[in-house]
Amino acid sequence: MPFWQHHAELEYQTAVRQHVANLPVLSSADMNLVETIRSEGVVITSLTALGIPSSHQTFQAAKDLMPKIPPSITGNKHEFVVHASSQEIMVYPEIFLWGIESRLINIVETYVELPVAYHGAYFRRDIANQVEQKSRLWHIDKEDKKVLKVIVYLHDVNEDSGPFQYIPQSWTAKLAHSLKYRHGYIQDKTMQEVVSPSQYQSCLGAAGTVVLAATGSIFHRGKLPVASDRFALFFDYTSTRQQSSHHTSSLPKDDLLSLSKNLSEQQRKCLFWA
Repeated sequence: MPFWQHHAELEYQTAVRQHVANLPVLSSADMNLVETIRSEGVVITSLTALGIPSSHQTFQAAKDLMPKIPPSITGNKHEFVVHASSQEIMVYPEIFLWGIESRLINIVETYVELPVAYHGAYFRRDIANQVEQKSRLWHIDKEDKKVLKVIVYLHDVNEDSGPFQYIPQSWTAKLAHSLKYRHGYIQDKTMQEVVSPSQYQSCLGAAGTVVLAATGSIFHRGKLPVASDRFALFFDYTSTRQQSSHHTSSLPKDDLLSLSKNLSEQQRKCLFWA
């Protein structure tokens, strides 16, 4: 395994070097976002600060969709999240398309350092209950060398509203080594045996807060919402080197083709990367 890991790392570094000349030129403000992601693993901003022209329309579409997402689909007591269906997202295509706005893709590409694979938009209603499973447990995303998620809060999120939580990048590396972590989920009681909860960082903010998280480099989870359900948009990215069959797009190919008609070449490449 060490031989193959070393070989894979050499291939990755070669790909990064070959792509460096093609990286976009960012404004100083956007470069600061990328540098913070690289150093801390997370940066918090807002739709207003990002200034992407379609943000207002996208946010309003998401607000219109909120009451249409039921608090449960299966009725299973272990259910903890309800997603908007692909059909519902296609009624509000601006939500999906916001994730490939050029400014956003340029930020992602500069962080990833390779061509970007856009895995789509996910509208989540996280239910206020005591179910601790999957994304509510500590984990690191392992789909690719670098994974980036962009999260948009659709209402004010405080400590009781199920904020995105993470452990800073500098601590994560130490903890992963201590726990001999490779993949999967870690219970909070196990995490507390090796790190104080005072190191947990909660991403709080008003409606329209945007969290950019390098989820391939930090332990993270969705904290249990207790006061109310949490509504948020998630936009997922890796490099195009990631060819996992179970991590493709949030929309069927026919929908992607329909949405791609008026997109730029850069945007289409982000959609049709597999």
